[in-house]
Amino acid sequence: MEALKKTIVVTTLLASSVGAFQAPFLVKSRATTSLQSTPEPESSEPININNNNININNDESALEGTDRRNFLIRLGGISSGLLIAAAGPTLASTRDNGIVVFGEESIMDQKTHGTTEMAVQEDLRYGVSRKVADRICSYNRHFAEFGGYFLDTSFEDVVRSAKGPLTFYDSVTGSPLFQAPIGRSAEDFIAESEKHGWPSFRDQEVMWENVRVLRGSGETVSVAGTHLGHNIPDKKGNRYCINLVSIAGNPASQSA
Repeated sequence: MEALKKTIVVTTLLASSVGAFQAPFLVKSRATTSLQSTPEPESSEPININNNNININNDESALEGTDRRNFLIRLGGISSGLLIAAAGPTLASTRDNGIVVFGEESIMDQKTHGTTEMAVQEDLRYGVSRKVADRICSYNRHFAEFGGYFLDTSFEDVVRSAKGPLTFYDSVTGSPLFQAPIGRSAEDFIAESEKHGWPSFRDQEVMWENVRVLRGSGETVSVAGTHLGHNIPDKKGNRYCINLVSIAGNPASQSA
């Protein structure tokens, strides 16, 4: 595991050296207006990731400073295998009888708290950072937690100890978003997540009543406007590369 963490840091630093990293929240969306005009949470200080002292345990460096899909594509040839290029277009496919529910761009319109009506829950699961979660979920369309961020949380222990599929809830609303593993073992689910650097879900594990994929970008969001991650298809079909901080909520009945 320590070797895996070191590989993540080396991979991240390599991306920085080739110009893949930019200041957070300064990338203009290809589909919508620039996030530069989006207000940030008043209680959050700017997160600076433009340095080489990257520590995935530190809130100040837990945001990935680049577009996730571009990041994966640029680093697709790195031998570590942690970050791979999409094996197909970013549009959702329907391989393996998967049923993808597309959503309109209007889902991510500005609301009371960024793209959501409220901030993330106070007591998030898996020991994730609430500060990072709020940035990723409500004030972001492109950026992600660092690859491998989940390794320093209780995510893997919880998945392994669960008796059957585990439900993952929206960090803002508490709505169920994913249920995994389904059709594979817990170890297979964890192994795929470790390989790519983020929790990785398949079509059968998505709770489509609360999840949408935006056409053209593959951005995966909740119906409430929470940014979750991106659909990055591979040879097996759709793979939903999701930020753990976005799905670390408690069920709505418990968080009310």
